[in-house]
Amino acid sequence: MPFEFIKTETLYKGRAFAVRRDYLKTPDGHETKLDIVEHGGSVAIVPVDEDGNLLFVRQYRHATGAYLLELPAGTRNGVEPHADCAAREIREETGMEAGKLVKVGEFYLAPGYSTEFMVVFMATDLRENPLEADEDEFLEVERIPIQKALEMAEKGDIPDAKSLAALLLARPHLDLK
Repeated sequence: MPFEFIKTETLYKGRAFAVRRDYLKTPDGHETKLDIVEHGGSVAIVPVDEDGNLLFVRQYRHATGAYLLELPAGTRNGVEPHADCAAREIREETGMEAGKLVKVGEFYLAPGYSTEFMVVFMATDLRENPLEADEDEFLEVERIPIQKALEMAEKGDIPDAKSLAALLLARPHLDLK
């Protein structure tokens, strides 16, 4: 017997996400409540420059109280196609436009409590063509050789889950000289 949906209620609606409470009947007949973060989806980008470097951004993440090294990423505007979102976000966050964007994978970020679905793109043939950054983003771009970035990820020096997942999905497509 599957879970049976009973009802839902919206608890909070914010700029980037909403929170709802779902009431369900479990397969053994009990009732339970689940709080779910509703998110419209996002992208992560693995930008590779002509010298074999990956472009990361370092930014302050208030929830962690730290500056984190991350791959460029961002949230879709409404039902914006994932590829369009990736093309916009790389320009906003790194100042570079991708001549070529290739989807390399996709995943749920936290399926235990969130609907957020992320699509990962590899970006190559980069050329300078910046867009204005979001008003709350203060980013520093860091170019890191591919092999060094993978070693940093393996050593725990990149504590951002989406960046780690994106690197894993992009790895078969990277030139690991």
